[in-house]
Amino acid sequence: MSFGYQILGFGSGGEAAEFVAATGPDGASGTTDGDYKYHIFNATKLGSAGFVVSNAGSSGGSNTLEYLVLAGGGGGGVQHGGAGAGGGYRTATDLACPAIGNHDVTVGTGGAGSTDGPTTGSSGVNGVDSTFSTITSAGGGGGGSFRGDGTANAAANGSDGGSGGGAGGGSGNSASCGYINSGGTATPAGQGYDGGDSAYAGGGGGGAGAVGADGCGASPQGEGGNGGAGLDSSITASAVGRGGGGGGGSYGSGGGSAGTATDGGAAGALASTTPSNAVDNKGGGGGGGGVGTYNASNGGSGVVILRYKFQ
Repeated sequence: MSFGYQILGFGSGGEAAEFVAATGPDGASGTTDGDYKYHIFNATKLGSAGFVVSNAGSSGGSNTLEYLVLAGGGGGGVQHGGAGAGGGYRTATDLACPAIGNHDVTVGTGGAGSTDGPTTGSSGVNGVDSTFSTITSAGGGGGGSFRGDGTANAAANGSDGGSGGGAGGGSGNSASCGYINSGGTATPAGQGYDGGDSAYAGGGGGGAGAVGADGCGASPQGEGGNGGAGLDSSITASAVGRGGGGGGGSYGSGGGSAGTATDGGAAGALASTTPSNAVDNKGGGGGGGGVGTYNASNGGSGVVILRYKFQ
């Protein structure tokens, strides 16, 4: 007579060595990286299409997740406008694996860039929050816009968000850069950095890794502030930069320059040009618009990435 035996691994405390088992978006099995798997959510997935846990693991094997939760970036402002900010960026390696069952994953979209004319001057729209389990990252702040009719304009200031939006360009400021419009504040703290202030040209949007640079200069030129850098993550095995702020717009007709951007953010525009949109799923901020187009670019959508030890 023969007998079958099941050999179990045990942790140092004698507990069974169980590992996390789950599927990702729409039932995807995930990408294997050695003893780990990761799932990339590029769009919102709910219920059985979300993160579905079949085994929450144990301390003898694995029972935690590494995560990157990145919100949508903010849209840029018009008329030597301020840039949108990178989306709020949160990452860690010690999130307790949720219980067995279905878990929603919300991926924030990017905020729209302003398309208003010279006498309306509304700011770019904030990006949308991204959420998984107990983790919420705040959408990036929209960039401020210049208003050309001389009316006081609260929308010239950058908006608060996961990172702060850049301030829109002012009127009649000197080349000494006496800043009158303020960049937005990173709110809540710890998810990114503030946006740049502005004199004549637009301030850069704050990024996940650095503040946005101030816009400077006087008519008929101006130097748009560069976007704040994002952060690199190797959660998918190779380093990828995400969460960069957009570049501020410049007047441009007198030799000015537009702000640059990295890590998914969009560069600003010179006169009579429209900036390109930020990169989706990198959570970058939209670029500030140049004079004469009344268009700024959209922020990029965010992403949620989950990684765990499966064997």
